[in-house]
Amino acid sequence: MRQIDHFIAGEFTAGTTGKRFEKRSPLDNTVITSIAEGGKAEVDAAVAAARNAMDGEWGRMPTAQRVDMLYAVADEITRRFDDFVQAEMEDTGQPAHVMEHVFIPRGAANFKVFADVIKNVPTETFQMDTPDGEGALNYGIRVPKGVIGVISPWNAPFLLMTWKVGPALACGNAVIVKPSEETPNTAALLGEVMNAVGVPKGVYNVVNGFGPQSAGEYITRHPGVDAITFTGETRTGTAIMKAAAEGTRDVSFEMGGKNAGIVFADCDFDAAVKGIFRSAFLNSGQVCLGTERVYVERPIFDRFVAALKEMAESVRFGRPRDAGADYGPLISKEHQQKVLSYYAKAVEEGATVVTGGGVPDMSAELAGGNWVQPTIWTGLPETAAVVREEIFGPCCHLRPFDSEAEVVSLANDTDYGLSTTIWTTNLARAHRMAARIDVGITWINSWFLRDLRTAFGGSKQSGIGREGGVHSLEFYTETRNVCIKL
Repeated sequence: MRQIDHFIAGEFTAGTTGKRFEKRSPLDNTVITSIAEGGKAEVDAAVAAARNAMDGEWGRMPTAQRVDMLYAVADEITRRFDDFVQAEMEDTGQPAHVMEHVFIPRGAANFKVFADVIKNVPTETFQMDTPDGEGALNYGIRVPKGVIGVISPWNAPFLLMTWKVGPALACGNAVIVKPSEETPNTAALLGEVMNAVGVPKGVYNVVNGFGPQSAGEYITRHPGVDAITFTGETRTGTAIMKAAAEGTRDVSFEMGGKNAGIVFADCDFDAAVKGIFRSAFLNSGQVCLGTERVYVERPIFDRFVAALKEMAESVRFGRPRDAGADYGPLISKEHQQKVLSYYAKAVEEGATVVTGGGVPDMSAELAGGNWVQPTIWTGLPETAAVVREEIFGPCCHLRPFDSEAEVVSLANDTDYGLSTTIWTTNLARAHRMAARIDVGITWINSWFLRDLRTAFGGSKQSGIGREGGVHSLEFYTETRNVCIKL
C-alpha cells in the first residue's frame, strides 16, 4: 500500500496528529493508499516554513533565477512523466490517454507559461504636473502577496493544482496546498520534483486532510495565510469566503457550473455531436466546464439525439491501460451514489431516458468500482432538478429550441455562469451569441481549448476573479505605486 505523508519545509512527514485515512481505488474499491491527516499543528508548521522561505533565499531571489527554477520544475515533471501519469491514474481511475494528452502535460505547462508571463509583463508609468512646475513620476511595482493557501479538487488534480501553484510561485509567493483527500498522489510527487531541482525549502508545502475541522479549515482560517485560491463546489467556496473575511484576505474561486451547450441547425453536424459528447462525458462527466444542458435547434433535434445516443453507447469501460478502454469510473462511492440519485430523480420527474441511467455490467474484479453509465435525457421542464442542479457526472438533458432569443433565455436561466459551447457556421450569429451568454468563457465550435494567457473564471455563483496570463498577476501580487517628486 502506498504511504502519502505531508510535505513541509522540504521534508516528508507524518505530522504529530497520528491520524491517517485510507484511499480506495475508484476501479474496484480496494484500499490502495494510506494518507496522513493534518491538523492545526501541521498547518502551523507549513505556514512557518512558508514565512521563512519568504524571508530568506526565495524572497530575495531575482526574477530571472526564479524563472529558470520554474522551467526546471516543468522539465523535471516531463522527465518523470510516466510517474505522474501512473499516480493520477491510480487516484482517478481515468484512461491513460486523458492523463498523457491533457492533464499531465498541462500541469507541466502551467509552470513555463507563468514563468514567461512574470518576466515579460510591464507595469504602468505616469509623469504628472505639480504646482511648482517640477513634476513628479509615478510607477508601479509588483510584489508577492505572501503565503497562498491552495485548495484543489479531485477531478483533474494535477492540472488544477498547478494552475494555481505555477503562477503563485512565478510571482514569488510560497504556497500551502491542500489536495483533495481523494487525489493526494501528484501533490506529493511534486514535492519530490521541488527538492530535485533545488526549490528552497518551505516554498512548496502540502498538508493532507479533509475540510471542516481538518487541514482545509485550518488553512483557510490561519492568519498567516495571506490569500486563498480554491476550485470546487459552490457550497465549499461559500464557507471558505466566510473564513477569509477574518483578516480581510483575498480570494480567487472557480466553483460550480451548470453549463449549456447550444447547437444550431447550420452547424457542422458530425463535429457538433463529437464536441457535445466530449463536453458532456469526458473524465466521466467530472469536469467543472462540462455540459449538462444541451439545447438543439428543432430541425436537427431528433437526428442529434440519435447520434449522441449512438456515441454514448459506444464507450468501453475498463482499467486505464486496458486495450480499447476509453471510459473510467467516478471518483468515489459517495459520488457514485450522488450521481445515481440524480439518475433516479430524473425518472421520477418524468424524463425520457434515451440511454443509460444506471450501472454498467462489469467483470467480477471491477464490479465493486464506482461505475455509472453515460446517460442522456429528454422531455424535462427547465424546473427539473437534473436541469437546475450541478450533478458532476456523465449525463446531459437535451431540449429543442426555435430561436436565438429563446435559447439565450434558456441558457442564462441558471444560478451559475462558468462556460458554454456554441456550434454554428454563421459567424455573425457566433459573435452575437458569445456576447449574450452570461459566462466566463464561451467556446465556438470547440470545447476545452485553453490559451493559458487568457482570462479564466466564472460569473454568478461559478466564481470570483479571473486567472490566466496577466490576470493571475492581479491575484498573486500586490501592485504598489511609487511617486517621486522631481
